[in-house]
This record gives sequence, structure tokens and C-alpha cells, in this order.
Amino acid sequence: MTQETKVTALVMAGKRSGVLDPLAEKAGVSQKAVVPVNGVPMVERVVRAVAQCPEVGAIRIVAHEPDEIAALPGVAALIEQGRLTFAEGKFNLVDSVFSGAEGAEFPLLITTADNCLVTPEGYTEFVTKCIAAGADVSAGLARKEDVIAADPVGQKRFYEFRDGGFSNCNMYWIGNRDALGAAEIMRQGGQFMKFPSRIIMAFGLMNLIRFRLGTGSKEKLFEQVSRRFGFKLVPIELSDGHYAIDVDEERSFGVTERILKRREG
Repeated sequence: MTQETKVTALVMAGKRSGVLDPLAEKAGVSQKAVVPVNGVPMVERVVRAVAQCPEVGAIRIVAHEPDEIAALPGVAALIEQGRLTFAEGKFNLVDSVFSGAEGAEFPLLITTADNCLVTPEGYTEFVTKCIAAGADVSAGLARKEDVIAADPVGQKRFYEFRDGGFSNCNMYWIGNRDALGAAEIMRQGGQFMKFPSRIIMAFGLMNLIRFRLGTGSKEKLFEQVSRRFGFKLVPIELSDGHYAIDVDEERSFGVTERILKRREG
């Protein structure tokens, strides 16, 4: 990637087919992505942050119901500028990523519409570290102690490695089109903490054992998975624990809004 090359940002803003999210129902909107948090719809916050990241060029929102999102003022302004377009949300996460990547310029920065606490500086940190690592595929992680310092109940699940506990920040990197196949790791929807069988399917049995016993560092696990898939997978440790707190349900919504009120008043 040269200095002139810009990253394409995919903002995943899909919804479960036939299911109205409880937060959306409470807010009186049709999808979770447009639920206001401290007065601003979630997806608008995320789009604003990636748009202000100097490393990001084009932005694509991957959504099942784009009209409601396109009507948001910040989104509409980027559409008018020709910088933001929509891609069709598919039945599952992986096919939605493939849909968003179709015809896009690489590398890809993938984030989610409920990542309300990630700042432009956070995205810059992630992109810069991915490039420096020469990664084909990366995932952003925050240290357990940093997440707890951000909010004691903001995140409850952590991946335990020999070098500490970490939480996923819902930031992903696909450095080139060939590496797009690594998205198949998420075919079963992720959530590896809840469903260990998914680690076996994605990473292999021995890696599940090492992961569960905490006998290896995160770098070692990613190296082993890299050999399994033939891509260079790199864990990217981020400096701010807030980045691991997203809006999943009522509890994390309250945490996120409380943090945003401190930031914004």
C-alpha cells in the first residue's frame, strides 16, 4: 500500500431476517443501526468516525434496509459527495462482506454499525498497525485491563492467552483480494467464546486446546492459523479499551451512552 492509496471502509449495518431488534423496537425504528445513542444514530456515528480517518477513502455501508440509513443527514452528505455508497446485506456475515467487497479497492477496513466508541484516531491506529505488520488479515484487540478501565461492565467476555486477556474490537482488515477468502473464518457467525465448536471448524482442534488452556500467546495462535489458511493473520493490539465496547443489548447500550455523555455532554 502506497501513501496515495486509500483504504475502503465497509460498515456492516445488516439486520437479522424477520427479527426486530429489541433496541430498535424500543427506539421506534426498523433496525438497530439507526437507534440513537446520546442523540445520534449509531451508524451515523461510525460513518462520521471512518470519514474523518485520513487513511479512509471510499465508504460502503452494507445494509438490508438502506433507505432509512441513507436519510440520515451525515450519511446523506457523504452520498452527495460521492464518497459513500451502499452494498446489499446478505443472509450471513461472510456473504455480506463479500457483497461489500465486490468491485471495491483494497485494502478493506471492516467495522460494525454499533462500534459507537471508536474514534477516527482509533481507526487510524488500526490501519497504521496493519500496514506496518504487512498483514493480509487482521483483527483489532484490546487488553482486558484497558477494557475494564474504560468501563468495569462494558465487556464481559475475554480471550485468554499466555500474554493476557483480550477482547475483540470488531475491527478487521483484509489487505488484498486474495485474502478475502479468510472471511470464511466467520462463516458460522463468530462468537467463538460462546461456541467452541466454531474454533475447531475455523482454526482446528489443537488450536482450540491451546486457546482454552491459555498456553500460547495471541501471536503464536495467529501464526498457527496463518499456516492453516495460507494468509498472514496478525492480531493488532489497540491502545484504548473503549474500542472493545459496542452496543449489543440494553446493558451495553447503557454503558455506551454513559461514556458518550461524559465525552460529549
